[in-house]
Amino acid sequence: MARWQPDAPGRLAAAALDLFEEHGYENTTVIEIAERAGLTKSTFFRYFPDKREVLFGAGTITGLLTEGIASAPPAAGPLDAVADALDALGRTFFASDRREFSRRRQAVLNANTELREREALKRIDLTAAMIEALERRGVPISTARVTAQLGSLVWEIAYDQWIDATTGEDFGPLARRALADVRATGVVR
Repeated sequence: MARWQPDAPGRLAAAALDLFEEHGYENTTVIEIAERAGLTKSTFFRYFPDKREVLFGAGTITGLLTEGIASAPPAAGPLDAVADALDALGRTFFASDRREFSRRRQAVLNANTELREREALKRIDLTAAMIEALERRGVPISTARVTAQLGSLVWEIAYDQWIDATTGEDFGPLARRALADVRATGVVR
């Protein structure tokens, strides 16, 4: 077994996804994931605390969103700051080369209650991180909470459309369209 190859977390996630599809989440062990990736069990645990986390990117999305909110133009309103962050997320994380992996990942999550629950908790954490990032921009707490909830909804709509097999659109434009739809409801300006 080769001891060093780049992108161990990515290789572990790809191996886990393959095994979860082949044998089911419940029937796959950490040792099997590590072996499929050409790594050791200890290397797995260097990157992930358990097999549930291997498909959740270790906080990457949260970090990118909070950085995007922080780097939005100072004059941007709260929802525009979130939109800028979603654009950045689309350019850096939800690139077209990740679409098939993301589609397969979502199918595995949808087939497993434990993973769906974990995803729901991750989305709650994502919303909380957006609230904190907006507050750091000086947005009042109640406005930050509403904006983050709407941002999370926009993210979810755009993500579902992005992984859809019938669309080839990039994530950023899908998020902007979802945001426009939210604004068109008249709830938010």
